[in-house]
Amino acid sequence: MSEPHHALAEIVRAEGTRIVATLARTLGDLQSAEDAMQEAAVRALREWPRTGVPESPRAWLIVTARRAAIDRIRRESARAGKERAGMELILPGDLPDTVVRDDQLRLIFTCCHPALSLPAQVTLTLRVLCGLDLPQIAAVLLTTESAVAKRLTRTRGKIARARIPYRVPSDEELPQRLAAVCAVIHASYTAAHSRLGGDTVRDPGATREAVRLARLVQAAMPDEVMPAAVLALILLTEARTPARLDEHGDPVILAEQDRTRWDRGLIAEGLRLLDRSLRRSGGVADPYQLQAAIAAEHARAADYRDTDWAEIVRLYDLLLSVRPDDAARLARAVAVAEAHGPAAGLSALDAMPRGPVTHRWQAVRAELLARDGHLTEAADGMRRALTPDVNAAERRYRERRIALWEQS
Repeated sequence: MSEPHHALAEIVRAEGTRIVATLARTLGDLQSAEDAMQEAAVRALREWPRTGVPESPRAWLIVTARRAAIDRIRRESARAGKERAGMELILPGDLPDTVVRDDQLRLIFTCCHPALSLPAQVTLTLRVLCGLDLPQIAAVLLTTESAVAKRLTRTRGKIARARIPYRVPSDEELPQRLAAVCAVIHASYTAAHSRLGGDTVRDPGATREAVRLARLVQAAMPDEVMPAAVLALILLTEARTPARLDEHGDPVILAEQDRTRWDRGLIAEGLRLLDRSLRRSGGVADPYQLQAAIAAEHARAADYRDTDWAEIVRLYDLLLSVRPDDAARLARAVAVAEAHGPAAGLSALDAMPRGPVTHRWQAVRAELLARDGHLTEAADGMRRALTPDVNAAERRYRERRIALWEQS
């Protein structure tokens, strides 16, 4: 790949979704923004090899995309006034005075339009602003790639038909968009914390961005319950990062992590936020608070053996009562195994509703089978967990487990 082509690929990978988001705000239409971005990229492929990579590739793409949009409006200006209206959209106007100052967070609130369903808001924002691909979105939303693709198509169609504007919301409009914004931030953190495919377990840059956005939402809306709970959950999870990987970048399971390496500052902050959130909710916990409470139980235990697994099972039961999903059911089965033994954990796995069998379900079942003494069956099950969407580091760990069980 030539240097100009490589530079374009890198800027599109790193900044493409933000450029589209900026264009969507100024153009007032997502499809037009995506079309303009695509045309700008085509022009870059044609011009950069001849003129060289510009000093600011991102600015070049934005300017070129806006010009492409203007040209398209001129070509389609059959209706009177359309060209003038389009020009006014492209020239940025004053943004409303709002507590949301950060450009990226402002665009997330903008994309989470209440005229769309909550799943549509989250899916669209993860794709357009967070840059997640279909497999990543499907993984964090616990659905299929085909379902994600259909949802995106329906959502874009509804936006076009209903002429839903990309307008920065006022402060009064922020609360009705908060649930979707929190879901987007938590989903983007989850996708970065446990990567799908690739060479590494996590994406440090993306996790830092999710933490940053979670802090901004909580600071902008300090009296709301949900942002504090989401930030608490993310911080309590992020606190374990220093002990989560070995010197080769391979995963270290929770039972074997050196807890002296956990970030006690993040844990203390997360516990304070969780306590504040729970006090404000009047004793009625939402899914983020319950997940944060589970993370808090792990954080409080000085040693893996000191973990209150019975309490964790109880918290998972509460979580499943308000938001039943397979990820929580799978984690609950692990907690049941710790509290009552591997046979009980296997029974909990078997009791899960029969849906698509994921590589994580296969891996958990293999570990429980090995603990229950069924090493050959465990090795066979772990081989089935070596699917293409497993990242390289986790694949190495699972292959070592298979070798260990086969030698025993």
